[in-house]
Amino acid sequence: MPRHARLVIPDIPVHLIQRGHNRNACFFCEDDFQHYLRWMMRFAKESDCDIHAYVLMTNHVHLALTPRDSGSLAVLMKMLNQRYVAYINKKRNWTGTLWEGRFKSCLMFDQRYFLTCMRYIELNPVRAGMVGHPRDYPWSSYRTNAEGVSNPCITPHAIYQALGNTESDRHSAYRNFMSSKDDDINTDNLRRATNGNYVLGDTVATEELATALGRRVTPGKRGRPYK
Repeated sequence: MPRHARLVIPDIPVHLIQRGHNRNACFFCEDDFQHYLRWMMRFAKESDCDIHAYVLMTNHVHLALTPRDSGSLAVLMKMLNQRYVAYINKKRNWTGTLWEGRFKSCLMFDQRYFLTCMRYIELNPVRAGMVGHPRDYPWSSYRTNAEGVSNPCITPHAIYQALGNTESDRHSAYRNFMSSKDDDINTDNLRRATNGNYVLGDTVATEELATALGRRVTPGKRGRPYK
């Protein structure tokens, strides 16, 4: 089955996941995480992408970001992946690829999915049993978005900023959201859409986009077709 062209619309936020090849590790020590974050910040600025949330797990990366141009996302990931792979290969005397292949992504037209995405990203280390609380994992944006720790990688999105009139209010509202019961349906929709390069959000907007592109832009229903 031919793979779909990646959906990217300027100024529409994206959830992105990049996995290690065969789900093998891609970060091996503290220096690796630090190098990746430094290059991510640099290339995000050069490619005109705003990073809103991230987590670097040992064998994959999650990002929530907004590309400002139709080519921004591809440029960011190409530069970042090439630089990081070259660094790891030189350091470990390896050759070949480090990543699984094309990164997976979805567009998020809807506020509820954007906040769900941020929570899904920053709770990854907790779900994996690596830490008991997201603040205890050093390679995510949680402490910035929830506690106000300075982080030059992060640019707050308007949806996040609407959580409160002051930084303190926003941090408090975000902590409350993070600690509230996870929405299993929205989280499952986010996973499916990301793995399929689909769109999440308003039905009218997604239908208009599907018509313009001449293909499905949302996941199909689960199970066998009704007869």
